Amino acid sequence: MLRVSIVSTMVAAGMALSGCATGQQLPTPPAKLEAATKTTHKIKQIPAPSQPVDVAVYEFPDLTGQAKPNDSFAEYSRAVTQGGANLLIDVLKATGGGQWFRVVERSGLKNLVQERTLIENTQRAYNPGSGALPPVRFAGLILEGGIVGYDSNERTGGAGARYLGIGGDMQYRSDLVTVSLRAVSVQNGEVLASTTTSKQIYSYMMRGGAYKFAVAEELLEIEAGISYNDPGHLAVREGIELAVYSLIVDGLKNGLWRLADPAQQELLIRQFSKDYAGKKPAGS
Repeated sequence: MLRVSIVSTMVAAGMALSGCATGQQLPTPPAKLEAATKTTHKIKQIPAPSQPVDVAVYEFPDLTGQAKPNDSFAEYSRAVTQGGANLLIDVLKATGGGQWFRVVERSGLKNLVQERTLIENTQRAYNPGSGALPPVRFAGLILEGGIVGYDSNERTGGAGARYLGIGGDMQYRSDLVTVSLRAVSVQNGEVLASTTTSKQIYSYMMRGGAYKFAVAEELLEIEAGISYNDPGHLAVREGIELAVYSLIVDGLKNGLWRLADPAQQELLIRQFSKDYAGKKPAGS
């Protein structure tokens, strides 16, 4: 009787799930904006510069060549996001509340030029007296770099115990993603500032179970568990955010740009050194 009851429950659950396989009938949460990372608030709160910096981002590729780690079979999906340039642009536009960088479109430059050409041709044909389009904005700096490293299983471990058929275990894994970013002068091609950051990606699994002979020669086994994987794209974003933050501080130290309020400049440099360098800045 127990075996029949379990089988009936499994069949009913399968039918319920198959009936909800299409559409949005399951109680899933609504779409939401991108979640913040541990560095997002620091990027947004950076004091405004004396004047915005014009930058261009052509690409920010995945240079690791790593596939997703899988112990059971060959995995061909990439371990890290392929949209690094989009994440970098999003971070740049959020820096200092949008006051730090004027980002010019370069990854979709072909589409931009094609649309401008279409507008100009239409204006010449149907409205010859209309004014010409303003020129495309130039950038003083090009931001180069990419996702340069992905080390899977950088740290692994776990623990578990079982007694009289009842027990559980926990396992965890840590991966490491590394991001490199540099600012290149358009005037002479000199690399003005460069930085490298890394971010750990944690995954864990907890499960428990019990087994017992319900009746003679009939074994009842129950298992339950939960697992969580840090979103990889958020780890990349956090690495990019810290890289932009570090690049700004390096530029302040080297006189590439200045803050609108000079009194906040030394405070920002000291705070960055305290949070990430682990030591007081030189001369303090």
